[in-house]
Amino acid sequence: MAQEKRDLSERLLDYGARLIKLVESLPNTLVGRRVADQLLRSGTSAGANYEEACGAESKSDFVHKLQIALKEMREATYWIRLLVKSGKISAARMSGLLDESNQLCAILAKSVATAKGKAKGTSDG
Repeated sequence: MAQEKRDLSERLLDYGARLIKLVESLPNTLVGRRVADQLLRSGTSAGANYEEACGAESKSDFVHKLQIALKEMREATYWIRLLVKSGKISAARMSGLLDESNQLCAILAKSVATAKGKAKGTSDG
């Protein structure tokens, strides 16, 4: 399990680094700046919240922080999709990042479901 956490942690860190590069490449227009800000906040927050979950003080705290990480990852995925849909960035350029976004969402969603199942039997949740 510790290896799985480290792998997910590293994937989220790599994802955040990719987002930083993407955001820096967006046009310096009103739309570019607004979307860049939202994407950077949500996408990097997913990893930060996952790291907080790994150090949670209770099972319920762990589940809560995982849920926040998932929420932020879903938001980041939305902003990437919006960039593609609006024609600001090509679908071909974003396919790898969007695929990673979707995979990370799926992993986090499964982690939340698993943690909630395990949390039901604890006294701190």
